[in-house]
Amino acid sequence: MAHSDPKLANIDPVWSQITEEARVAIADEPLLGGLIHGSVLHHGKLEAALAYRFSQKLASAEMSEQILREIADEAYASDPTLGEAARADIVAVYDRDPACDRFLQPVLFFKGFQAIQAYRIGHWLWKQGRKDMSYFVQMRTSETFGVDIHPAARIGKGIMIDHAHSIVIGETAVVGDNVSMLHSVTLGGTGKEHDDRHPKIENGVLIGAGAKVLGNITVGHCSRVAAGSVVLEEVPPMKTVAGVPAKIVGEAGCTHPSISMDQMIGTKG
Repeated sequence: MAHSDPKLANIDPVWSQITEEARVAIADEPLLGGLIHGSVLHHGKLEAALAYRFSQKLASAEMSEQILREIADEAYASDPTLGEAARADIVAVYDRDPACDRFLQPVLFFKGFQAIQAYRIGHWLWKQGRKDMSYFVQMRTSETFGVDIHPAARIGKGIMIDHAHSIVIGETAVVGDNVSMLHSVTLGGTGKEHDDRHPKIENGVLIGAGAKVLGNITVGHCSRVAAGSVVLEEVPPMKTVAGVPAKIVGEAGCTHPSISMDQMIGTKG
């Protein structure tokens, strides 16, 4: 078993905290020892643990764990931003999800986090020109986690997708940094056009459960989209929109709605 290097803890506090939490979790629930050792403590760094988790969750009779592990290892080795984004995503989930009280939880249990990491590997494959393999990753991510993100979509870091069931993000969608969204959100098109046809979600946006943002429109930074809304027009920065179709109903209520996670219209975050 690989042991964490004390020097690594100084430069990677996220991984250090995950491994410490893993040891405590095994002490509390020994029956999870095999899962936690295999997923966390057997590895020397977060990227290796994420590659292992990716291969375990997405493997099937059509694609072995070994092949998927090799793909993920190659992706993390060649693009350090994948690991950086994963760390930002872990911290985002911990900070914003009241159900998350340990860094360990997203890595082991939260399908929103795991689906985003799988998308990131699929996006890396897309940029390498390996489109069929990226489509395979998209398919398996959708089958496994109920999250369907086109590998060509561009998604920033510090992303929190709570519950994550039935998330759909289209091919030309762009999602900025520090965005939060809840289950059943769609970032979709409005027809059969083949050009730039999906939404652009700027930094710090909060998108409520069941909201649909459709077409090549921009949701301005630090805005809120209320649950169940259908957004068909541009949203200025730092506004709250609600309704079908969505209309501006007020200010965002705070400077960083995606962090405060305040979804009550008319309240201050």
